Order: sequence, then structure tokens, then C-alpha cells
Amino acid sequence: MVLPIVFLAFFLCNCLSFVASLNDEGFALLSFKQAVQNFPEGYLNSWKNSDDSPCGSYNWKGVTCREGKVVALSISNQNLSGLLPPGLGKLSSLRRLNLRNNNFHGSLPFELFNASSLQSLVLSGNSFSGPVPTQIGTLTNLQVLDLSQNAFSGSIPSSLVQCKRLKALVLNNNSLNGSLSDGFGTNLTTLQKLNLSFNNLSGLIPNDIGQFSSLNGTLDLSHNHFSGSVPATLGYLGEKVFVDLSYNNLSGPIPQDSAVLSLGPSAFIGNPLLCGPPLKVLCPPGALDPYYKPYPSDPSSKPKEVHHSSSCAVIAAVSIATIVGICTIGLLLYHKYKNACACKWGDGVGSSPFEEKLTLRQKISCFIKNDLETLSEVMEQYEFVPLDSQVDFDLERLLIASAFLLGKSRIGIVYKVVMNNGPTVAVRRLGHGGWQRFKEFQTEVEAIGKIRHPNIVSLRAYFWSVEEKLLIYDYIPNGDLATTLHGNAGMLPYRPLSWPVRLRIIKGIARGLAFLHEFSPRKYVHGDLRPSNILLGQNMEPLISDFGLCRLANIAEESQAAQCEQTTTGTPKRSSTPEQSSPFEFTAINATLSRSYYQAPEVSKVRKPTQKWDVYSYGVILLEMISGKPPMIQIGSLEMNLVQWIHLMLEDGKLMIDILDPLLARELNKEDEIAAVLKIALACVCKSPDKRPSMRHVFDSLDRLTSCINQQDMLDEVAKFTQ
Repeated sequence: MVLPIVFLAFFLCNCLSFVASLNDEGFALLSFKQAVQNFPEGYLNSWKNSDDSPCGSYNWKGVTCREGKVVALSISNQNLSGLLPPGLGKLSSLRRLNLRNNNFHGSLPFELFNASSLQSLVLSGNSFSGPVPTQIGTLTNLQVLDLSQNAFSGSIPSSLVQCKRLKALVLNNNSLNGSLSDGFGTNLTTLQKLNLSFNNLSGLIPNDIGQFSSLNGTLDLSHNHFSGSVPATLGYLGEKVFVDLSYNNLSGPIPQDSAVLSLGPSAFIGNPLLCGPPLKVLCPPGALDPYYKPYPSDPSSKPKEVHHSSSCAVIAAVSIATIVGICTIGLLLYHKYKNACACKWGDGVGSSPFEEKLTLRQKISCFIKNDLETLSEVMEQYEFVPLDSQVDFDLERLLIASAFLLGKSRIGIVYKVVMNNGPTVAVRRLGHGGWQRFKEFQTEVEAIGKIRHPNIVSLRAYFWSVEEKLLIYDYIPNGDLATTLHGNAGMLPYRPLSWPVRLRIIKGIARGLAFLHEFSPRKYVHGDLRPSNILLGQNMEPLISDFGLCRLANIAEESQAAQCEQTTTGTPKRSSTPEQSSPFEFTAINATLSRSYYQAPEVSKVRKPTQKWDVYSYGVILLEMISGKPPMIQIGSLEMNLVQWIHLMLEDGKLMIDILDPLLARELNKEDEIAAVLKIALACVCKSPDKRPSMRHVFDSLDRLTSCINQQDMLDEVAKFTQ
């Protein structure tokens, strides 16, 4: 009897010694693990109470350490649920807490704010509720606060103005109410991004809003209940700030200052009582002073705080840019020396689609550190941001997935990335450089990432670092429209498109463009629409790709700016090196047809793209699908574009059979439908932009046309093509 008791005592003592060996930070993290529900099987198996520390020889998953202390906890997109335990506040060295896109609920424990070293608190995309604790003001080192897409209520705590280092304040899509105090602009002078949209905030917009002297990303106060006038100090904000005051209860005349007017009407729509330019709403007589200027006539009479802050910001920016520039050059030289052999093929030149199976990390090893442990150590310099709640992979899983080169263009390299037991995605590399413009890049890419439409390729996530920028899209299996229409050297047997399938594609492109023009948040212009960036899905549905790509490339790497401008402002520069391709292209990166033939005549005269540019490009694509001809036609020694050729054929009185793609010759019973589409195409390519229809009108016309067609016949044709 004595022996079993002695053995039990010995066993308990050993267990207690193991538990006792774990330090306080380990216990704090285990309390988090115990509070979590529904985490993936085996996901936190590395968190063991038998370890001495979370920072031991086997680092705990999602935990980043430095000098033996936990500095970051990042577990996003894992469908975790439960209450947030107060024990996390005991992580005294914690700098970053990222639990984005999970299902945590309940209120935030005030003990969390005992972690006074916190610099980044990202809890967006959960179900947290209750007020934002006033203790948040104790986080004087806080730089990023993102509580968006939750159910927080109550007012924004006034103590928040004590977080004077705050750079990003993102509280959109909650149920916050109350007003903003005048101290917002005066105290938060380092703020670069402010998004309070889709709440129940009310009262006046603070007059000191113009003192956000560092703002260079977003100022979004839309979809609230703000009242009163538009502050004249709005004109103090920088030119690159995206301002949105739409859908509030603002009233009175809009300040007639050039900086305010340049925001455009989209910044003010949804305020029925606002008047004056840039809205097309007349003000009552005398209400609008055309000579009114919010700026003082003497620049020296501007508020001293703004001037002083701007000067300090300029000096700091120059100093930081110089130091980081030197470090970046040294780092790039080091990587060039270290990876010289691997980089011989890393740019994709000359690669075959049947090349040796390599991971995405190996493919881009010239730019990203090879060692994932090293990558984790410098994670604060990196951002991997899912833009969709359905994204179920992280950076580590993306980098170790198999990658296959799809091709190379002037705007980066494209890979097909196949994850084990996961999705297949297309990853476009935009190159390196331009780290100073991260906030601008972030604002632009996240706006594009909000676009969801069945005829537009979805941007699912992005990765940003000093050395590399990646865009992660849905992979579209059936290639692009250019290759499908004209074939490609090395392809499997070419299969011509029947007219019902072409009509389905024509209508889908119109639907997607109409959405971009009329219903997307920024009423986008594509600016570079071509068959090579219209992809075809599983059932031959068209998906428009690459919109906004040139803008992102310009931000990501300044050296690409001139190349991108050529796609929208004139004849493209011919490359001396042939662009590489494969038979399984994500987009037709080897296109030899000059994109200028798809551009409207006014492109060379007007630098800013308009929606009528896209209408013209769409019209050329319709003519190409009807005639089967490329956009440039050679007749003997004479060159003419497709639009000129069509007009010449019609002027000579040629019949439809002379214009029609020979591959459609057997479908002359569809001549009335084809003639109707030809009429739409000719309207779209009208030389005068004002006489071209809107894409919404084009889609409505096509919708009426196809409503008279047997939809089952069209689907049967699609099924035949995809078999």
C-alpha cells in the first residue's frame, strides 16, 4: 500500500515541476489557448506547458520572440472563437497583437491594456461588442489600432487622443455613436489613416480636421450621421489623401477651394442639403461666395502647429529615408551576392512551364529571405493581408506551396501557386522598392480588394515588404480571351468559339465594366482593357483582370511609372527582349499586338483616363469577336486598325459574310443578332467620346437582345466547348 502512494507522490511532483518550469508569459499564452474554441486540429500543438518558455528552442506557432520575450502574437483567419482572456495583459513586451478575421466575441478585458508596449492592436473582422475601454489611452506607444468590422458600441473614448504616436485608426463597420471632440486633429498629428465609416457617429466634424498634417492615406467619415457644414480646413490636407464624407447629414455650401473641389463629387454625395461644386446642386442666391478661400492670404498666418508639424515631418522623413536607403542598398547588395546563382533563372526568363517543381519561396528567393525563421524575426517589416474572410492560408503556407511560372511582362512576373489540400491562386510580383509609399499602396490595394463581382477577377490578399510586393488573385483556369480567339503557338488543338459562347462573353464583359463604372466604391476606370486581360472561367464566363494594376505598380516601384504610363497615354514602348510565355497563361503576357490599337483616339491628348476610354476599348473587342481579325490589319503594304477596316468595308457596301469571322460562317442564321451587336460596337468606337454610350446602356441593350434567345441553347453551347 505504501509503494503506490510513494509512486503517486513522485509522479505528481514531477508533473508540478514541469508546470512550474513554464514562465509567466507561457502561462499567459496557455490561458489564451484554453479560452479559444474551434482552432484547427493540431494548430496550437506546439504550445506545451512542459516548455521552459514560449521562446525556447521550439517557438510556439503564431508567437514571435525577441531576446527571450514575446513581442508578437499573430493568429488570423483561423475561425477561432471564444472570449479574449485578461491574461494577455501580462505579456509586458508584447508589441503586436493580431487576431484579424476570427470569431472572438464579448467585450475587451481592460487588463489587456496593461501590455503597455503594444504598438499594433488588430482585432478586425470579429464579433467583439461593448464599448472601447477608456484604458486604451494608456497605450502611449500605440501606432496601429484596427477594431473594424465588429459590434463595438458607445462613443469613441476621449482618452484615445493620448495615443500621440497613432498612425492608423480604423474603426469602420461598428455601432459607435456620439461625436468627435475638437482635440482629434490637434493631438493625433502623426495619424496617416483614419476610417470611421459605417457607424452611427453624429455632431459636427471637428474644425481641426485639417491639422492631420501627416495624413497620406484615407480620411473616411462616410455613412454616419455627421451634421453641420464641411470644414474649410479640409483644404489643408495633402493632395494624396482619399477623403470620403458621403452619406451623412452635412448641409450648406461646399468650400470653394481648389483642394476641396479636387476631391470630386463622390466625396460629398448622399448629403441632400449640401450644395455647390463639385456637386451639381445649385446653392440659394448669396449662399455661395465664388471668391471664398479657406486658406489665409498670408501663408505665415497658418496655424503654427500645422507648420511646425509639417517641417518636423519633412526633416524626419528625409532623415529616415536616407538611413533606410543606405540600409536597403546594403541589403540588396548582400542578397545579390548570396543568391547570384539562384537568380540566374529567378526572373522567369527562358523558363518552361514543365520546369522542376519548386516552391514560391524558392522562386522569389532573390528578394525574400530563404529562411522562414529569419522571416519571422523581421515580421514587423512585412505585411500579409487577407482581403477576404474566405482566405484560409497564411504567408508561410503560400511560400512553401508549389509554384509554376506563367509568364513575365513589364508589370511583373505571374505564378500559378498550388497549395496542398488548398486553393490554387495566381500570384503576381510587382518588384521591389517604394517602401516609403506603403500607406498609399495599402489604401489603393484594399480599395481594389473590396470589388466582388462574378465578371471581375477577385484580389484575395496581398503581401508587402521592402523587398517584395505580391498580389494574390483567384486562379482562372481557361486562359484569356486573346488566346481563345486567335490561338497560341504550342497550344493544344485550337477550338473556335461559337456565336452563343461569344455572346455570353460579350455580355459578361459589359456587365463587369458597368459595375466598375457605376457601382464600385470609386467608380473605377480600367484604362487598359484588352482581350489579354479578360480571363475565361470554368464555364467560359469572362472575368476582367488587371484593373488598378498599373497604379499599384507605379507605387510599388517608381522605375515602372514610365512603362505603365505608356499603357494609358500613348504608343507603348517596344521591348528589345521578347516577353516570355507558356501554353497555360494566367494572362496573355506574350501579346505581340500593340495595346495602342485598343485605346481611344483622345488618349494621346488627355492624361487622365475616363470611362469613355473603356467604352472604346470594349467596342474594339466586340469588332474583334465578330470579325475574328486582330486589332491591326495588314493589306498589302497598307496598315490600318480594325475600326478603320470595318468602316471601310461598310462604306464599300460589303455584306455581313465579308465582315464575319469565317469560323462563324455556319451561323448566318444568327445574322440579326450579330448585326445588332455590330451596331452596338460601332456606337462604342465613335470618335467623339460624348457620343459613345455608357457601359450601363450597352449592358441593358445586350440584356434585351439575349432575353429573346433561348438561354438553354446558349448553355448547351458552353457545355460543348468546355467538355
